[in-house]
Amino acid sequence: MKNRILITIIFIMTFSTSYGSKILIPMDASQTDHLKAYGIAFWVLERGQNVEWLLNYRGGSFLMDFNNEIVQECRIRDVKNETISSGSETQIYADIEGGNMDVVILEKTPNIAVYTPPGKQPWDDAVTLALTYAEIEYDEVWDLDVLEGKLQGYDWLHLHHEDFTGQYGKFYRNYRNAPWYQQQKQEYESFAHNHGFMSVSQEKKMVAKKISEFVGNGGFLFAMCSATDAFDIALAAEGIDIVDRVYDGSPVDPQAQEKLNYSKSLAFDNYQLYTDPMLYEYSDIDFPSSIRPVAPGAEADYFTLFEFSAKWDPVPTMLTQNHVGIVKGFMGQTTGYRRDKIKKHVIIMGDVPNGEQVKYIHGNAGKGTFTFLGGHDPEDYQHFVGDPPTQLSLHRNSPGYRLILNNVLFPAAKKKDRKT
Repeated sequence: MKNRILITIIFIMTFSTSYGSKILIPMDASQTDHLKAYGIAFWVLERGQNVEWLLNYRGGSFLMDFNNEIVQECRIRDVKNETISSGSETQIYADIEGGNMDVVILEKTPNIAVYTPPGKQPWDDAVTLALTYAEIEYDEVWDLDVLEGKLQGYDWLHLHHEDFTGQYGKFYRNYRNAPWYQQQKQEYESFAHNHGFMSVSQEKKMVAKKISEFVGNGGFLFAMCSATDAFDIALAAEGIDIVDRVYDGSPVDPQAQEKLNYSKSLAFDNYQLYTDPMLYEYSDIDFPSSIRPVAPGAEADYFTLFEFSAKWDPVPTMLTQNHVGIVKGFMGQTTGYRRDKIKKHVIIMGDVPNGEQVKYIHGNAGKGTFTFLGGHDPEDYQHFVGDPPTQLSLHRNSPGYRLILNNVLFPAAKKKDRKT
């Protein structure tokens, strides 16, 4: 009889604790692993359960119905979580209602694609590195997939650090005799010619155009480093020869600069091309320029995230969720963007205050959106070819990598009806 009473008491206590309770995954400085916390949110979505993203509440925390499996998964991945009673949940909503905070519902698992060359390893690109560490599944796509229209099966696309102008990353000066460069050039030329293009430049610009159409039809595009300006330049240079003869056997169109059609591009305007193959730079969009870098050094390089109205500007608010407002800077072939080269409709989300450099931007294009982040790797200040991979287990609370994962969650979000 005593054993039955004890079992009944334990059952009642367990039931009263779980019934009507929630799991809060805090994303403030108390979180043990911010990056894997995003993976937990995806894991929950994959199991058909909605997640509430609490914008600006404790660093952009996640709230979900209580489930012992979720608690166990958080324990396995070392993600801090808190069990919240119905009374505490009511207080959280009251706090959100009274401040610059809001709630968006994550209700679907986005289909994620990464545009990346065959054979590339996850550590070649910060986004694939983040997705792998956070245990978020993604598909790899490449030129043939894009040209055949397979992007229509995806919600979100990331561009690996690809050169859409057809200049092989402008590595000609330093690496033109390297075996990997020569092999890539041969493979790219073979693919272009086999698919009816006169040059790699023509083929890559068509790929860029197809990706732009994906955005226009409602896709979410994210890119970093040189994939941002190279992509935009390729769109503006449709039908124009902007590459030197060392790349395609023909000279640059002498009127290439005047013929650029900036209206076809997404983010940048009125820039000057750098067509010299000996210059490791595409245009004067990049700041500081890779030609004459004037970076302040890792210890002094920071950029500031803008604070938006969560209730009126939920999209940029989602994309800037973080546990800090100031983020360490990091370099790349394209480190940042000159403020005066950004189109007027584009939203600036992170910059160096009172300076020329803009680091993080977002905009609409047709039915879709694009987000560009300057720099190569948020935890590798000056990444070089052949550098070892970044170990994200050593950077579990990286503010820079959080910006990447905010973007991955963005397509899953639906603003909560404030009347319900």
